[in-house]
Amino acid sequence: MSYTLDELRFLRDTMPDIQERCADLQLSGGSLVSDVAELRAVYGDYGRAAAELVQAQRSGVAAGKFPGDWLVCHDSAQQATPRVVAEARARRIVRAMGEGSIVHDVTCSVGTEGAALLDAGLRTVGSDLDPVRCAMAAWNLRGRGALITRADALRPSSRAEVIVADPARRHAGRRITSPRQLIPPLPDVVETYRGREMAIKCAPGLDYSFWEGLVSVVSVDGGVKEACLYTPGLGGGARREAIILRSGFRDHLDDLLPDEPERDLAGEPGTWIIDPDGAIVRAGLVRHYAVREGLWMLDERIAYLTGDHVPAGTSGFRVLETCPVKKVRQVLQRRDCGRVEILCRGVDIDPDRLRRSLKLKGSQSLGLVLTRQGRSAVAIVCGPRTWAEEGPSPRPSSGTTLGRRY
Repeated sequence: MSYTLDELRFLRDTMPDIQERCADLQLSGGSLVSDVAELRAVYGDYGRAAAELVQAQRSGVAAGKFPGDWLVCHDSAQQATPRVVAEARARRIVRAMGEGSIVHDVTCSVGTEGAALLDAGLRTVGSDLDPVRCAMAAWNLRGRGALITRADALRPSSRAEVIVADPARRHAGRRITSPRQLIPPLPDVVETYRGREMAIKCAPGLDYSFWEGLVSVVSVDGGVKEACLYTPGLGGGARREAIILRSGFRDHLDDLLPDEPERDLAGEPGTWIIDPDGAIVRAGLVRHYAVREGLWMLDERIAYLTGDHVPAGTSGFRVLETCPVKKVRQVLQRRDCGRVEILCRGVDIDPDRLRRSLKLKGSQSLGLVLTRQGRSAVAIVCGPRTWAEEGPSPRPSSGTTLGRRY
C-alpha cells in the first residue's frame, strides 16, 4: 500500500532517524512482524509506513533504480524503471531533439524517469494523478528545476515537445495483456498526444503490430525489462531495435541492419550454441544478429544460433555431441554429468521434469540444448555456459553493416 500525505510528511522529516533505526532490521520474512512492532513502539501509527519506506528503498537500490534517500513506497519501487534503461531513453531523446528540449513525463510516479532526463540536459515536467506520488517526485527531484504537478495523463497539461508515458501494466495483481486494458489505455494515450513526439513504455509481450514508429526492447543483465514505443521522429528510421545492457557492455541492434532474407541461414551445429539475448528475440532480430555476428541458425524458425565463436558480451555452450532426445540420460551419465543447464525451444519438453527424471549423480557440469531441426527433435550435449572474453568478436566483412555500439 502507499502512504497518506500525513505519513509522507512524517517520513520526509524523519527519514535519517528511520534509516538509522532500521539499519539492523531485516524487514523481511519471519522478522517483519516483530520489526514493525519495534518501529511502532518508537513511531506510533507511523511505524508501518517507516517499515515500508526502508523496504522500498532497499529493493530499489538493489535493482539499480534510484538512490537510497528517495521517498518511495512498495508499489512505486516495483514499478520504477531501472536507471540504466531510463538513461538510454534520455540519450535517444537528446539525439533526436537536442539538449534543452522540454519533456513531459505524464505518469511521473516518484521521478525515476525525470532524474535521467534532467541528467541528460533536458528540461522536465512531471505529472501524476496520485497526489502522494507527485509529492514524492517533487521531493526526490527537489532543487533540480523539474516542474511537478498533479494532472490526468489523458488531459494535456503542457506544451512539451516530447511526451513520456508509462501506462500501468498490472491490475489487481495480474499482468495486463491487451494495449486497450493498460491504465491509461495505450490507444487513448496515443490519440491524446497525436502530433507530438512520444516515448511510451510498455510490456515486451504485447502485440505492437499497429505501431508505425519504433518498438525498442531493452534487457538488463539478461532480463528483458520493457518495450518502449517511439514515434518516428524519435525512432531514427528503424521499426524494431534491441538494446542490451550488461555490466561493462552495451549493445544496440536494429532492423536497419540487413538480415539477408534471401539467404538460408540454417545449418548443422558449429563449435558453439548461442541463445541470443531476450531483447533480440523479443524484437524479432535473431536473423539480423546472426548476420552481424557471422553465425547461423539450427532452424530458421527457432531462435538458437550456432557458429565458431561466442560474440562479445554474451555466452555460449561448446558443442560436445548430438544425440536423439531419448538417449540424453545415457549420454550425460557416460560424461559423468551431475549438474545440467537445460535450454528448450521448439519441442514439448518440460526442462524441470526432465532434469528430475535424469537422476544425475556425476561430477561434471554440462549444458543441454533441446530443439528442433526441420521435422526432428534433437538434443545437443554441450560443455557448461561460457562467457566470451572482453573485446570485439569476429565479424563478417562481406559488406555487412554493424549495429551501433554505445
